[in-house]
Amino acid sequence: MLKSIKIKYIVIAIICFAITCIAYLMISNSEPTVNYITSAVTRGNIEKTVLADGTISAFKQVNVGAQVSGQIKKLYVELGDEVKQGDMIAEIDDLKQSNDLKQSEASLNSLEAQREAKKARLINYQLTYDRQRKLVNKGVGIQSDLDTAKAELDAIKADIAALSADIVKAQVAVDTAKVNLGYTKIRSPIDGVIVAIPVNEGQTVNSVQSAPTIVKVAQLDKMTIEAQISEADVINVKKGMPVYFTILGQPNRRFDGLMLRAIEPAPDSINTETTLSSSSSTTKSAIYYNGLFDVDNPNHVLRISMTAQVYIVLSEAKNVLTIPSQAVQKKLDNNKAIIYLLNKRQEIEEHQVTLGIDNNVNVEIKSGIKEGDRVVISGTNGASLGNNARTPRIRF
Repeated sequence: MLKSIKIKYIVIAIICFAITCIAYLMISNSEPTVNYITSAVTRGNIEKTVLADGTISAFKQVNVGAQVSGQIKKLYVELGDEVKQGDMIAEIDDLKQSNDLKQSEASLNSLEAQREAKKARLINYQLTYDRQRKLVNKGVGIQSDLDTAKAELDAIKADIAALSADIVKAQVAVDTAKVNLGYTKIRSPIDGVIVAIPVNEGQTVNSVQSAPTIVKVAQLDKMTIEAQISEADVINVKKGMPVYFTILGQPNRRFDGLMLRAIEPAPDSINTETTLSSSSSTTKSAIYYNGLFDVDNPNHVLRISMTAQVYIVLSEAKNVLTIPSQAVQKKLDNNKAIIYLLNKRQEIEEHQVTLGIDNNVNVEIKSGIKEGDRVVISGTNGASLGNNARTPRIRF
């Protein structure tokens, strides 16, 4: 009895050992399961852009200053007022300019009166000279009297000529005084909007030291954007390239259909460089070049000094096949590259494709795969695709 029980236990132990061995062999011979991160090949638009920070400014802005000194008697505008060319903006106390004009006109009148008096005396001197000349010609006159009459005639003519020259200068003084009097009436030189009034009524302005600004008038129906393009990107940017931008207040609105008008040949720092040594300083800062373009602003949504996120389009393609740039496993010559596809049997296949535009997020595929294919980006377990147990099957 005991012997049969012992044999039974031995048989059971042998069976368990056999099952264990078989299971171990099955597990040890099985290939490791690898899960892949994939993405579908889709059709859409792609573009490669240069990103730049931009500042919005008025298409045209004029600082309206005072060309004469004096106290501001009246301001006719307020911030935000729309003005037309020639509209009155401010008035400066014109007492000094009016007095200068009156004095200049008085001097001119005095000189003209003196010249008229001289002209009247000229007639008398001319008659005296003519009479003495006739007497001398007849032999009854004295030569010294003729010479005296001739000298007096020449002198009066010289006096008249000098007065005529003085009258010209006096007329210039009168014209200048009239202009200065007109300068006391400040008028808008352009159509636009009053965007700044740095002075107040009653304030005295001095045009001798510097030209004081009374108001700033800007045309806001069109705005100019200055995009700061880095020195690394500016070599790829050309005049006439498409450009669009967004603003902080409306991040989802895209202002497009625009074109780069110009690229400034030097950075703004050139305006502050006074010596050659300053430009060769050991302290090197980032260099940016301003790219300029204009945009219509009929509703005045865009305002001066707003920040713009500018995109300059280097290249673009519409309705093309695209995949994530990370799916490109190896780049070859002539825009060729290697990618991996995941087939229906969950096996990866190697494909050679032709690349187009690559913006480092997505890349255009010109040939080698079709829409709907699933490209392998990476393995979820972090394993390199090239070292997987299953070697990718090559497809072209």
